Parts: sequence; structure tokens; C-alpha cells
Amino acid sequence: MSTRGFAHNLRLHLVTGAVVLCFGVVAHRLVELHVLKREHFLEQIQGARHRVVAESARRGDIYDARGDLLATSKTDITLAVDPWALPEKIEAQKFPARMARYEQEQRERRAELAALLEMPVAEIEALYTPVWKDIPIEDDTHDDVADGRAQVRFVKFREGVTEEQFTKINGLRIAGLTHERRFRRVYPHRELAAHVIGFVNKEDVPSGGVEAFADQYLKGLSGWREIERDGKRVELAQFRTREVPASDGWSVVLSIDTAVQYIVEQELAALVEKFKPAKATIIVSDPHTGFLLALANYPSFDLNQFGTTPLDKQRNIAAADLVEPGSTFKIVSIAGALNEGIVNPSMKFDCTLDSIIYNGKPRRFMRDDHRYDHALTLAEVIAKSSNVGTAQVGMLLGDRRLFDYARAFGFGERSGYPLGREEPGLLADPTKWSGIDITRIPAGYSIAATPLQIHYGMGVIASGGKLLRPQVIRQVRDAQGEVVYSFRPAERRTVLAPATAETMARMLQRVVSVDGTARVAAIAGYEVAGKTGTAQKLIDGRYSSRNHVGSFVGFFPASNPRVLMTVIVDDGRPPTGGTGYGSVVAAPSFKKVAEQLIPYLDIKPAAPLGAPTLFAQQSEGGRR
Repeated sequence: MSTRGFAHNLRLHLVTGAVVLCFGVVAHRLVELHVLKREHFLEQIQGARHRVVAESARRGDIYDARGDLLATSKTDITLAVDPWALPEKIEAQKFPARMARYEQEQRERRAELAALLEMPVAEIEALYTPVWKDIPIEDDTHDDVADGRAQVRFVKFREGVTEEQFTKINGLRIAGLTHERRFRRVYPHRELAAHVIGFVNKEDVPSGGVEAFADQYLKGLSGWREIERDGKRVELAQFRTREVPASDGWSVVLSIDTAVQYIVEQELAALVEKFKPAKATIIVSDPHTGFLLALANYPSFDLNQFGTTPLDKQRNIAAADLVEPGSTFKIVSIAGALNEGIVNPSMKFDCTLDSIIYNGKPRRFMRDDHRYDHALTLAEVIAKSSNVGTAQVGMLLGDRRLFDYARAFGFGERSGYPLGREEPGLLADPTKWSGIDITRIPAGYSIAATPLQIHYGMGVIASGGKLLRPQVIRQVRDAQGEVVYSFRPAERRTVLAPATAETMARMLQRVVSVDGTARVAAIAGYEVAGKTGTAQKLIDGRYSSRNHVGSFVGFFPASNPRVLMTVIVDDGRPPTGGTGYGSVVAAPSFKKVAEQLIPYLDIKPAAPLGAPTLFAQQSEGGRR
């Protein structure tokens, strides 16, 4: 074979080999695309066209006892665009006439959108400028990812679009236009009952109050739908394959009455303005059921502005803060001794003493604000709030029985208030008492309680001897408004015999008489039973003579109570100077609220408990 022939054959073989190799590569790629990686690419195509979209459930509403709306959810629609949704230039080159018509139609539709939203057309057009963002990613095999950058496919440009607007906008079928629908929680009454209602934050997480406690009823069940989009990323509604609609949340009806709550909050604001306290609480409930009618704290906050509210204002001090109850606690030792048959209302106690022998050792009494030169009956001891007399009653009862009655009245344990964190209070076991605790605890010192514990402790007397559980929710209703669950009154335990409770109520009326410590709480024509309290505050480990917690807890009409109310003022400062006694800073607010509740709740005077009906009079008397 000649050299020329050999070279010719070599070239022929090389060309043939190259052609075969090229076809081999193409064949391998075809096999890879259509056989080996078929499922992978089908998934990518499906993923580009199909998408699962979550559907949020509407959170249920919260109503007061009379149907007034306290919390609701409004629809918030946010519009966004996909800047990469417009046809690429290569498509325009291949189909110039068709693309020109399409682009003209889209420009006209975007102009309509701008008019609907009252936005400049130029701003809408600028949204379609393709945008990239840097991302820490190595996989750049996807169309929307390259060189560690990703295409921005969702650019928000308008929030708060109404349903009516969105219906019109959606009908324009604008390429790349998408939306996000969310529900925004709204509180029509702003600060009203803020610590009872609680709030839902921007992440849809409930915080405190009814919002957190009843979340299982309120939140509903989210749904979803699987959608298909065309090449312009517009949803093809006719090709929705699967859809599970969201189930809206249920609504709850509270025992809180907005009218009562408003009266309470108005008086609380006046109290704060006058006495400038660090904190204050007013609680109103039905004494026979335990259902709360109102609960207000100072400081408080606007539920719609929770994000800018300091955490200390969000705390429900009625359940989370502790105070020494002071003389309001005197009902425990006196009622316990009456219930045990150890004392009776006419039994006398020497209140001139400075100390007494107890368990073989001398015990020094806390001094009374007013020195007495004679013995006081048990009824006078409670009416005049004598520390010396009450300590002697506690000693007759004894350490263990005093502790047991304090626990039975609900002190030293959580009340069962369902909404948020509640402190159990402080009540040491008698084995840990110091030598003087038997003279301090009967007067409400050396223990600590929440305002709710103090409130429901007095409720034992008002309810005829039963300790009730605080209740806030009356009903749960489904999305159609049908009642699915009702909450009933819950009795925790029986503490006193009914006769003992009646005797206590009769004696507590004297507290609100002309010779009692709370004569300013008397209401003309109505029996009022109650107890003042004034406790020195512990400052740097020592009791302060300048800082006090003043309180008044009472109920009316005494013989058939309709209202149980507690007013607690922490570190109130009388404008004329002096001590923030409960009779000065708390009892007047009790009266002002009660006088407004009488006509609103249509409260009639009740038959007296074996004593004349008390009328408001001016007279000198004690102030504890």
C-alpha cells in the first residue's frame, strides 16, 4: 500500500471514529436524559409547574358576656411580583409579533393595576427588573441559581390590600403577579381587659390571656391547595389537582362584661391619677360562681401595640405579683376560730396588752394604730382591725389549725386562674415559723399572696363558705355560632359552715359602718361587707414606714351578694400626705365602682342579716 493510500485510510478511520464518538456521546446523553435521569427531570419540570400553597385558617373571635367583640381577625393581602416572569428576549426573537401583542396586553393590565392601587405605572414596571441575590450555595444546576447567586422570585410591593381590591386585581391575569394572604389580629377596644385577653404576635403565636389559654379552640386548622402554573407563572385555576380547605377557628365567649370592665378601668385611671401608685389592681366577680366580670391592672398596654410595650406592662399583676395581704387576711383566723367553736362575736379580748405568753414563751404583739384602754369584742376586733385582738384569736386557734385554714382559704397555693402564669404565694409550714409569726400571720404579715388569692379568699365568706375557682370563659362556639362547650362554676372546696360564713358577713358589715375602718365604702340603702388592709412593704429587707400596700375587699348586698370586689393599691401616695391606708386609697374606689354597678346590674337592696341597713355617714373612726 502506498503512503498516500495509507494516509487516506487513516483520515477516513479518524473521521469515522470521530463521527461514531459524537453519535455515542449524543446517544449516551439521550439515554441519560430519557432513561437514567428521566424521573429526576420530570420532577424538576413538575416542580416548576406545580406548587403546594398553604391556606391559613381564620382565627376565631373573642366576645364578652353580652356579645361585644373583643378580638377578631382581619384579612391582610400582600401583593408581590416575580421579576423573572416576563418572556425572555430569545422568545421575542422567535415569535416577534405574538410577543409584541402579549407585552402590549401586559403593559395595559399593569397600567390598570397601577390605577387600582393609586401607584405610578413606572413603579409597577420597575418591579419587573430581574434581581439576583447572593446565597451560600454550591449547587448551581438549577435554572434560577448560578455562581452562588439566586434569582429573586418574590418581591413584595403592597400590603393591606382588601378582598374587594384583590378580586379586581386577580381578574387582570397579570404575568408574575402573586400574593400572600394572612390574617391580622385586631383588638377593637385596645387597652380594655388587656391582661385578660392577651394577644397574638406577628408570628401568629399567642401570648398570655385567653388567646393562649383557648388557642386550641381559636386557631383552627390550616389547609392547602396544589396549583399548576403556565409558562408565565400564572396560576391555572382549572388545573387545581388537590385541595384541602382551611377550617376556621372557633370563637369563645367570656364572662367579662365590657361595661363593667370600662367602669373599673375608668376608676382605676382616676385612682392612679390621684395617688400615683407603683401598681394597682381592681377585680370584680360573681361571688356565687367565681366568674370574673372585670379585671384591670395598672400599668397596662394597648393590645394592638404589643410590639412596643415593655414586658413589665404586659405582666398580669393580679396573678403574677405577690403582696402581703395585711388586715384583709384577718378574716382567716377569725373565721377559722368561729368555725371551730373556739370564739363567738361577743367574746372579749384585752387589746391593751403589749405581749402575751404563748407555748410557755412571751410573744410581743404588733401595735395597733389606735391604743385601746378597754377590751374589744370579737366583732369590734374585726371592725376596728385590731392586730392585738386578731393575734390572740390566732393563738387560740393554734399554729397548725391557723395554717390549715389559711391553706383552705386558698393562700399558699395557686387559685386555678387559667390565663397565664400564676404565683402560688408564700405560706410557710408551721414547723418553719419563727417565734413571733403567730402574732404576725393572723394580721396578714409574714405571708404573701396574689391579688386573686386575696379576692377569692374573701369570696369564701361571700359564697356561704365555699372556695371557688376563678373562671373567665363561659362558652366555646364553632364557626357556625353553635355552642359546643360551656364552662360551669367550679368549687374547689368547702371551707366554712354556712352559719359561720353568715356570722362573718354580719361582722364584716361593721367594718363599713360608722365605727369601722371602711366607713367611706358604705353605700346608702345597701348592706356592704368588707375588710380594709394596710401592709408595710419590705424595702431592702426591712419594713418601711413610708411604703404601703393599701387594699379593700368587699361584697354587696351582704345577705345575698351580687358583686365581690377587690381594690389593691401598691405604694399609693395621698396628695395631702400621710399613709396610703386601705381606707384612704382603696375603699373609696370600691364605693365609686359599686354605685355604678348597682343600676347597670339592677341590684336591689336585700334583707338585712339581723342588723339595720347601713347608710353612709360621716364620723371619726379607724383607718386600717
